[in-house]
Amino acid sequence: MYILGGVVLMALIFQTIYLPIFHNLNVTSTYEYLEKRFDRRIRLFGSLLFSVGLMTWLPVVIYVPALAFNQVTGVNVHLITPIVCVICIFYTTIGGLKAVVWTDVIQTAFMVGAMILVIIKGTLDVGGIDVVWRRNWESDRIERPNFDVDPLSRHTVWALVFGGSVYWLQAGSVNQNMIQRYLSLPSLTSAKRALWFFVIGIFILMSLCSYSGLLLYATYHKCDPLTTMLARQKDQLLPLLVMEVLGDYPGLPGLFVAGVFSAALSSLSTGLNSMAAVVLEDFYKSFFVRKLTEKQSYILMKTTVVFLGVICVGLVFVVEKLGAVLQLTMSIGAITAGPSLALLSMGVLLPWITAKGALVGGVSGLVFMSWLCLKAQAAIVSGDLHFPEKTVNTEGCHYHFTPKESKPIPFKIDTSLNITDITHTDETFMLYRLSYLWYTLVGASFSMVVALIASFVDKPLDPRDVDSSLLAPFVRRLIPPRHFPNQPNSEEIIYAYEMPRDKINSSQNDITMNKVHGPESA
Repeated sequence: MYILGGVVLMALIFQTIYLPIFHNLNVTSTYEYLEKRFDRRIRLFGSLLFSVGLMTWLPVVIYVPALAFNQVTGVNVHLITPIVCVICIFYTTIGGLKAVVWTDVIQTAFMVGAMILVIIKGTLDVGGIDVVWRRNWESDRIERPNFDVDPLSRHTVWALVFGGSVYWLQAGSVNQNMIQRYLSLPSLTSAKRALWFFVIGIFILMSLCSYSGLLLYATYHKCDPLTTMLARQKDQLLPLLVMEVLGDYPGLPGLFVAGVFSAALSSLSTGLNSMAAVVLEDFYKSFFVRKLTEKQSYILMKTTVVFLGVICVGLVFVVEKLGAVLQLTMSIGAITAGPSLALLSMGVLLPWITAKGALVGGVSGLVFMSWLCLKAQAAIVSGDLHFPEKTVNTEGCHYHFTPKESKPIPFKIDTSLNITDITHTDETFMLYRLSYLWYTLVGASFSMVVALIASFVDKPLDPRDVDSSLLAPFVRRLIPPRHFPNQPNSEEIIYAYEMPRDKINSSQNDITMNKVHGPESA
């Protein structure tokens, strides 16, 4: 829940620094800004980062509801995923952004409504909110805030608020998915209003999700479904709870599944629509001079939606092998999220950075984060990194089961540890143990520092030469104005309009002598 502090911090940063710039420029693609600030190469690189990041995220979006549907109905995950994509591709292709926005409205209502329904019925079944709280408190599920400053601690207040704010800044603010929505609004004031409605929505949704976690434990505190194999993965626990509390009411489990699919379809349609806009604006128009007709643009964007949807279905086979969905999304997404955020941030905050410096910084950040995130994820999958879990029991189970085989761990676990800790083999490199909440901040910071160094090694820009409309409002105020409109950079050149005072006095004396004694004496 502490990450909600990061969401508020994100909103304050976004509305102060980024939103005024993008809204005033009136761009279609976020990455048009990069061409205005740097050059076309940086725009293409930024678009490429967005494309790669989107293609690693969308398969996760498809996989989650497929898991829920599989738990409720038993239908194979790989039969569900292509059906989901076909439905989403259909209405996204036909309706474009307008269809995405209107379906989002309906899907949000289903999603929140389904969560509230499950929470109310589940809470009544266990005996009330006080029972839910007591069972979680007595089993140490509810932990006091961790103020440890060690960045290797998995969940601390600092990681959640500050690391979380940077993650949300990229995921919920400056990427094409979100900017496209803010820029569709008629004024900056209405865009800021939408931003704070978004924050309120996140507060509501995250509170519902967190409480549902407490409810899950309170319901199954005497019979763990993962141990008894009622659920194969943690991501199937909530659908199992749905069948537990709503299974006797025809149609209500279906309402919940509709809510889960609504969340997925909303994200998938937004991603595909944004990707289509980037392909047209950033890739096609950068490489081809011939202007497309309206019909040709329509065909290109719709073909992009279909093509990407097919790729996403194939990547689901990879996603299901990579572990817990939430950490996976934030970890793998940080490979491109850090450098992508850095490109925009160095553009608005650091006027000295050149196009060449930005490219060096962006590429360096991409390579560094690819190494860090993939190696850390490999350590998790192999068992070299392990996150301690709370104890569970099966004393209250009223059915026969074969316990789930636990994967052997190559080291001893200290049972006194809490979930903010990480256990690991001695050979595990320290950087791989960095909390995933810091990944986006680390990637962005690394890219910006390298870009700044590269720019100063080459030749940094004079901040006065950068178009002020491309800089953050507070940065503009820090740049000293020129004394004259065409004042040169070199201080050694002396022009008539800024002749030093002693030169002016000398010239006046020469003119006086010329008048009195003639030109020879002068």
